[in-house]
Amino acid sequence: MSTFNPALRPDRDVSRHRYIHVIGAAVFVDDRPGDPQWGAHFLGMLGDEACWGVDVPAGDDPSCGAALDLYSYFGRASELEWLVAGRAVQLVEWARTHRFCGRCGTPTEAQEHERAMKCPACGLLAFPRLAPAMITLVTRGERGPDQEALLARGVQFRAPMYSCLAGFVEPGESLEEAVVREVREEVGVEIATPSYWGSQPWPFPHSLMIGFTAEWVSGDIVCDPTEIVDARWFRRDDMPPIPPRISIARKLIDTWLLES
Repeated sequence: MSTFNPALRPDRDVSRHRYIHVIGAAVFVDDRPGDPQWGAHFLGMLGDEACWGVDVPAGDDPSCGAALDLYSYFGRASELEWLVAGRAVQLVEWARTHRFCGRCGTPTEAQEHERAMKCPACGLLAFPRLAPAMITLVTRGERGPDQEALLARGVQFRAPMYSCLAGFVEPGESLEEAVVREVREEVGVEIATPSYWGSQPWPFPHSLMIGFTAEWVSGDIVCDPTEIVDARWFRRDDMPPIPPRISIARKLIDTWLLES
């Protein structure tokens, strides 16, 4: 089974290369680098393959229309290959949006010994952007067949499904504080004992989803209409449509379903 090793440069004497061409936000994977004038960012080693994210300029398309967005690419590649493709999209987009210094406007320079863009005039360093976001599965009742999970439909959902509550962490806020605040803001209930569950890189566009479980303490559901279309308590034997296996939300829900 292949493993992925993020790195700044390839191992020596690499004979196999994988080029993930980033066309807008879609990807096309090939063993050819494409136009040598296109920018390429080394991603790391996938087994014995050196992986590169290639920045395809607007108007060019080496895939001839075959490129896929990351949602569509999931399931057509292994989960590890999908994560590498997501890394390519994020790093290419970071380089696209940090070509100039955000402080003085001078063109930036890629650094050799760290993943950063540096301004040669004022020295400002820009690292790849990462937005931490909490996602939590709230449960009510004792563990067993009668226990319920709180799931909601967000206004931005692409499909009519119910998922865990999620939101971005605010400056100066701990992850646990963000869990309590987001649940209160989105559905109006109070929770206790947020417990870390796991995390997942989420390249839509540059998040790190940090999963928690938490227990309901008090309050009735009152949805914030700007964020939530509907929210309800669900038993294991009466589940609504839930997210696809691409997401940590599905992993949280599946784990709970197996706990009865």
